[in-house]
Amino acid sequence: MTVRGEAQLREELGRLLKRRPIITQAIAEARELGDLKENAEYHAAREDQGICEAQIRDIEYKLSVAQVIDITKIQNLGKVIFASTVWLINCETDEKVTYQIVGDDEADIKKNRISVNSPIARGLIGKEEGDEVAIVTPGGIKIFEIDTVKYIYTQES
Repeated sequence: MTVRGEAQLREELGRLLKRRPIITQAIAEARELGDLKENAEYHAAREDQGICEAQIRDIEYKLSVAQVIDITKIQNLGKVIFASTVWLINCETDEKVTYQIVGDDEADIKKNRISVNSPIARGLIGKEEGDEVAIVTPGGIKIFEIDTVKYIYTQES
Protein backbone atom coordinates (compact mmCIF):
# COMPACT_ATOMS: atom_id res chain seq x y z
CA MET A 1 0.00 0.00 0.00
CA THR A 2 1.08 3.58 -0.42
CA VAL A 3 2.04 5.91 2.41
CA ARG A 4 -1.28 7.73 1.87
CA GLY A 5 -3.20 4.45 2.11
CA GLU A 6 -1.50 3.55 5.37
CA ALA A 7 -2.30 6.98 6.82
CA GLN A 8 -5.96 6.65 5.81
CA LEU A 9 -6.22 3.22 7.44
CA ARG A 10 -4.60 4.48 10.65
CA GLU A 11 -7.02 7.43 10.70
CA GLU A 12 -10.00 5.09 10.26
CA LEU A 13 -8.65 2.80 12.99
CA GLY A 14 -8.37 5.76 15.36
CA ARG A 15 -11.96 6.77 14.60
CA LEU A 16 -13.21 3.25 15.30
CA LEU A 17 -11.22 2.95 18.53
CA LYS A 18 -12.83 6.19 19.75
CA ARG A 19 -16.28 4.66 19.07
CA ARG A 20 -15.62 1.66 21.34
CA PRO A 21 -16.40 3.40 24.65
CA ILE A 22 -19.47 5.09 23.14
CA ILE A 23 -20.85 1.72 22.04
CA THR A 24 -20.03 0.17 25.43
CA GLN A 25 -21.93 2.99 27.13
CA ALA A 26 -24.92 2.47 24.81
CA ILE A 27 -24.98 -1.24 25.70
CA ALA A 28 -24.85 -0.44 29.42
CA GLU A 29 -27.70 2.07 29.11
CA ALA A 30 -29.80 -0.40 27.10
CA ARG A 31 -29.25 -3.11 29.74
CA GLU A 32 -30.74 -0.82 32.35
CA LEU A 33 -34.01 -0.73 30.39
CA GLY A 34 -34.86 -4.25 31.49
CA ASP A 35 -35.66 -7.46 29.62
CA LEU A 36 -32.88 -8.05 27.09
CA LYS A 37 -34.91 -10.45 24.91
CA GLU A 38 -37.19 -7.71 23.60
CA ASN A 39 -34.85 -4.76 24.03
CA ALA A 40 -34.29 -3.27 20.54
CA GLU A 41 -31.79 -0.68 21.81
CA TYR A 42 -29.66 -3.41 23.37
CA HIS A 43 -29.66 -5.58 20.25
CA ALA A 44 -28.85 -2.59 18.00
CA ALA A 45 -25.95 -1.57 20.24
CA ARG A 46 -24.60 -5.14 20.31
CA GLU A 47 -24.83 -5.34 16.51
CA ASP A 48 -23.03 -2.00 16.23
CA GLN A 49 -20.34 -3.34 18.56
CA GLY A 50 -19.88 -6.45 16.43
CA ILE A 51 -19.52 -4.43 13.23
CA CYS A 52 -17.08 -2.01 14.85
CA GLU A 53 -14.93 -4.81 16.29
CA ALA A 54 -14.86 -6.62 12.92
CA GLN A 55 -13.72 -3.43 11.19
CA ILE A 56 -11.01 -2.87 13.81
CA ARG A 57 -9.71 -6.44 13.38
CA ASP A 58 -9.76 -6.06 9.58
CA ILE A 59 -7.78 -2.81 9.63
CA GLU A 60 -5.32 -4.07 12.24
CA TYR A 61 -4.68 -7.16 10.10
CA LYS A 62 -4.19 -5.11 6.92
CA LEU A 63 -1.71 -2.83 8.70
CA SER A 64 0.17 -5.78 10.19
CA VAL A 65 0.80 -7.44 6.82
CA ALA A 66 1.10 -4.33 4.65
CA GLN A 67 4.22 -3.44 2.78
CA VAL A 68 4.19 0.36 2.60
CA ILE A 69 5.74 1.84 -0.54
CA ASP A 70 6.90 5.46 -0.53
CA ILE A 71 7.07 6.09 -4.26
CA THR A 72 8.91 9.38 -3.78
CA LYS A 73 11.95 7.50 -2.44
CA ILE A 74 12.33 5.28 -5.51
CA GLN A 75 14.52 6.33 -8.44
CA ASN A 76 12.33 7.01 -11.48
CA LEU A 77 13.53 5.02 -14.49
CA GLY A 78 10.37 5.73 -16.50
CA LYS A 79 8.89 2.31 -15.71
CA VAL A 80 5.33 1.81 -14.47
CA ILE A 81 5.37 0.29 -10.99
CA PHE A 82 3.04 0.14 -8.01
CA ALA A 83 2.21 3.66 -6.72
CA SER A 84 3.49 5.41 -9.85
CA THR A 85 1.39 8.03 -11.61
CA VAL A 86 0.95 7.43 -15.32
CA TRP A 87 -0.17 9.83 -18.04
CA LEU A 88 -1.75 7.93 -20.94
CA ILE A 89 -2.93 8.91 -24.40
CA ASN A 90 -5.75 6.88 -25.95
CA CYS A 91 -4.35 6.10 -29.40
CA GLU A 92 -7.82 6.01 -30.99
CA THR A 93 -9.26 9.23 -29.56
CA ASP A 94 -6.15 11.20 -28.46
CA GLU A 95 -7.91 11.56 -25.09
CA LYS A 96 -5.46 12.01 -22.21
CA VAL A 97 -5.96 10.41 -18.83
CA THR A 98 -3.89 10.15 -15.65
CA TYR A 99 -3.94 7.28 -13.16
CA GLN A 100 -2.08 6.45 -9.99
CA ILE A 101 -1.72 2.72 -9.37
CA VAL A 102 -2.63 1.94 -5.76
CA GLY A 103 -3.76 -0.92 -3.52
CA ASP A 104 -7.31 -2.27 -3.60
CA ASP A 105 -8.37 -0.34 -0.48
CA GLU A 106 -7.11 2.96 -1.90
CA ALA A 107 -8.68 2.70 -5.35
CA ASP A 108 -10.99 5.61 -6.17
CA ILE A 109 -11.73 6.18 -9.84
CA LYS A 110 -13.10 9.67 -9.08
CA LYS A 111 -9.60 10.62 -7.94
CA ASN A 112 -7.95 8.65 -10.80
CA ARG A 113 -6.55 6.04 -8.42
CA ILE A 114 -6.85 2.55 -9.87
CA SER A 115 -6.28 -0.77 -8.15
CA VAL A 116 -3.09 -2.60 -8.98
CA ASN A 117 -5.40 -5.55 -9.73
CA SER A 118 -7.48 -3.68 -12.33
CA PRO A 119 -7.13 -4.63 -16.01
CA ILE A 120 -5.58 -1.25 -16.87
CA ALA A 121 -2.99 -1.41 -14.08
CA ARG A 122 -2.11 -5.03 -14.85
CA GLY A 123 -1.54 -4.05 -18.46
CA LEU A 124 0.65 -1.08 -17.51
CA ILE A 125 2.89 -2.58 -14.81
CA GLY A 126 6.40 -3.10 -16.15
CA LYS A 127 5.91 -0.95 -19.24
CA GLU A 128 7.89 2.24 -19.91
CA GLU A 129 7.35 5.74 -21.22
CA GLY A 130 6.69 5.68 -24.96
CA ASP A 131 5.35 2.11 -24.98
CA GLU A 132 2.00 1.35 -26.58
CA VAL A 133 -0.16 -0.95 -24.50
CA ALA A 134 -3.28 -2.87 -25.51
CA ILE A 135 -5.65 -3.18 -22.56
CA VAL A 136 -8.59 -5.59 -22.57
CA THR A 137 -11.55 -3.78 -21.00
CA PRO A 138 -15.24 -4.73 -20.75
CA GLY A 139 -15.81 -2.33 -23.68
CA GLY A 140 -13.19 -4.03 -25.84
CA ILE A 141 -9.48 -3.61 -26.45
CA LYS A 142 -8.13 -0.09 -25.95
CA ILE A 143 -4.67 0.99 -27.03
CA PHE A 144 -2.83 3.56 -24.95
CA GLU A 145 0.54 5.22 -25.31
CA ILE A 146 2.38 5.79 -22.05
CA ASP A 147 3.22 9.48 -22.22
CA THR A 148 4.79 10.09 -18.80
CA VAL A 149 5.53 8.10 -15.65
CA LYS A 150 6.20 9.96 -12.42
CA TYR A 151 6.90 8.74 -8.94
CA ILE A 152 4.81 11.32 -7.08
CA TYR A 153 1.65 11.54 -5.02
CA THR A 154 -1.33 13.21 -6.63
CA GLN A 155 -4.46 14.73 -5.09
CA GLU A 156 -3.54 14.35 -1.45
CA SER A 157 -7.15 14.32 -0.23
